[in-house]
Amino acid sequence: MNNEIVLQNLDQGLLTITMNRPDRRNALNPDMTRGLVEAARRAAEDHEVRAVLLKGAGGTFCVGGDVKSMAEGRAPLPFEAKMANLRRGMEVSRILHEMPKPVVAQVDGAAAGAGLSIALACDLRVASASVKITTAFAKVGLSGDYGGTYFLTHLLGSAKARELYLTSPVLTAQEAFALGMVTKVVPDTEVEAEAHALAMSLAQGPSVTLGYIKRNINNAEHLSLEACFDAEAIHHSRSGETADHKEAAKAFVEKRKPVFQGH
Repeated sequence: MNNEIVLQNLDQGLLTITMNRPDRRNALNPDMTRGLVEAARRAAEDHEVRAVLLKGAGGTFCVGGDVKSMAEGRAPLPFEAKMANLRRGMEVSRILHEMPKPVVAQVDGAAAGAGLSIALACDLRVASASVKITTAFAKVGLSGDYGGTYFLTHLLGSAKARELYLTSPVLTAQEAFALGMVTKVVPDTEVEAEAHALAMSLAQGPSVTLGYIKRNINNAEHLSLEACFDAEAIHHSRSGETADHKEAAKAFVEKRKPVFQGH
């Protein structure tokens, strides 16, 4: 299933998806966007996959769209075709956000433009101390894609989202952390190990329950109180029937760590 530009590796329930154009700082081109959507779909649908780690090769997450190739200009497509192509690629963000499995982004080097949008679509973001984070779009005369405005508005509120999109500052890891854009900041040399450890711990977790936790929080973004409460009651009751819950309760009584099987 690998295309060379997007690598997939499944290990003990953790699917690591690597954007692999290090020479272009993992800028998105049509092959990469296609590969990312395929990998995200596989992650969502493959029952062996219990969590996802998304990262970029060569010490950079993703600098967004390939501005150099935009400047070269390709054969002009009709507006509708351009829009359909873009929308198809953007599915990666929707799938990562909505699939019932936790997704960790390893954010190092730079996360800019659509690269930042994709990182924001993930559930948790482990940032390296030296990473540069920016919406970038306004500076190249673009309004933004891959869901960044949606995720940033939900994450930070509309006032801060407006500021970060309209003025496009370059944020340090610490600044992004202070805003709540990243989950934790770790030294550059440790970012790979930390992101992997976090993602692997989720892959070894009570997977059914983690999926429902994610669904509950997604519900809270757009459903009524009543609908959220109804779903919470269903999901909580369902989680209580899992082997993992029973194992955790038993482990609690026996004062030991639970061993989760993901069902």
